[in-house]
Amino acid sequence: MQAGRGAKARVLDQLRDAIIRGEYQPGSSLSEGALADAYGTSRTPIREAIQQLQSEGLVEVRPRVGTFVRQPSRRELTELFQLKAVLEGLGAQLLAQRGLVAETELLQANLADSERAVAAGDAERYAQLVHDFHGLIIQGADNHMLAAQYDNLMHKLAYHRIVVNTLRHPGRLDVSLAEHRNVLDRILGKDAFGAEFAMRDHVQSSQREAMSNRSDADS
Repeated sequence: MQAGRGAKARVLDQLRDAIIRGEYQPGSSLSEGALADAYGTSRTPIREAIQQLQSEGLVEVRPRVGTFVRQPSRRELTELFQLKAVLEGLGAQLLAQRGLVAETELLQANLADSERAVAAGDAERYAQLVHDFHGLIIQGADNHMLAAQYDNLMHKLAYHRIVVNTLRHPGRLDVSLAEHRNVLDRILGKDAFGAEFAMRDHVQSSQREAMSNRSDADS
């Protein structure tokens, strides 16, 4: 029984991560048989993982048709970004109030790595650093309820996939880096409200870039 639960958790984590990272693009068909072969398991853990991912909004199950990676509607994407701005704004505010902690040092190292990635035009590396930057702010907020809500939101938003797509836009690497620098400067300056508003502005900027990839047909 324990082994079965372990297989389900492994498959769920790996499949979710693959969808979030864009290995399976929106609209892609997910075959239970092919996934079972790919993950070296029976169809049961695959089926259970798909049920969970359906509840998270990452996949869509069409009866007698198949299972597909789901693309959030334009309205859903807008609402998810609105929540992201609130949660990350709060995270930046709480971290600024804490002062210098382990996460602020890690954020400074992250920014230095980000500057090198942008200088090299390495969008793939920078996308990972974006993920880490935002995660460190939530971690540094030291609020377990905030972290739980944030994890759930990020699953629904499939944010890494969005970041990879928007970083292809001309000039976005430099703008994103400048926005991160502004957020961190406010945090290091213990400017709690300034950090919150800087983070909200950054999220709204990301939203505009993400929405520019969408057509009215996605609404």
